[in-house]
Amino acid sequence: MRFEQLDLNLLVALDILLEEQNITRSSERLHLSQSATSGILSRLRAFFEDDLLVQIGKKMQPTPFALELQGPVAGVLATVRGSIIGRKANNPEQSERHFKIIASDYIIQVLLRHVLADVAQSAPGVTFEFLSPFAHEVNVLAKGGADIMMAPEAVMLDAYPNTPLVSDELVCIADINNKRVDKELTMEEFNSLGHISVGFARASHLSIEQWLIHTMETNRRVEVITNDFSTMIYTLLNTDRIAILPRHFAEMHVQREAVKIVKLPFETPKLKENMMWHPTLENDPMHRWLRQRIIDCAAKFA
Repeated sequence: MRFEQLDLNLLVALDILLEEQNITRSSERLHLSQSATSGILSRLRAFFEDDLLVQIGKKMQPTPFALELQGPVAGVLATVRGSIIGRKANNPEQSERHFKIIASDYIIQVLLRHVLADVAQSAPGVTFEFLSPFAHEVNVLAKGGADIMMAPEAVMLDAYPNTPLVSDELVCIADINNKRVDKELTMEEFNSLGHISVGFARASHLSIEQWLIHTMETNRRVEVITNDFSTMIYTLLNTDRIAILPRHFAEMHVQREAVKIVKLPFETPKLKENMMWHPTLENDPMHRWLRQRIIDCAAKFA
């Protein structure tokens, strides 16, 4: 179908090309050969009179004009999927919807594994892809690169619909054989021991970092920064280091008798995780159905 001389089918390809910035990966997602995908890029370049993607070394980089197009193109496709196609595909039992969700390994292990088990029974054709919040920022929703983002309340955007999911206590853990700490830490021990932290998007550490500096007036000695909570635990083993992470996640690993929970010398703020999505998906029936499943499951952790 053409609109103002533009083949609208090319918008789907353009969206994927700008997201992947790679012919091989784009061709796999489009289920086309690499030569056919290169041909589509040539047609797009001719229509827009712009190179769109430029080969620099081994990578392709978008032109300034392509970056301007990326948001509007993703928004148009999200509207079509949510407001038009979504209304037609409103049968979970028969749906073959593929959802991309940005969520940490903490949220996946504590909450979403239960959602997946539920959906596997009620909507066996629905598939999932998880993206790390430590590598993707909130703007990926605007580009149509994800359907849902689950992240700390502090990173939610006012213009995007969101809802609270999980409120968890932050606790300190240490290796089960760490002899430098017992059941409770003193402030001196907390400051003298090495710490392992987790990086969120462009931030270096977990959001508690600024709270420690401004409220507790202490700057812990972070010796290792990981990109997920599971790795944080494994890099802590057989060392004298300590780490701060959500209690629900910590207790799962305490049961394996590898780490122990150690009482902190102060009360920490709650970790509040919210679920956020693009406004164009607000009334998408399948998207709304999945959100409700997630909310119902999260209510068990309230």
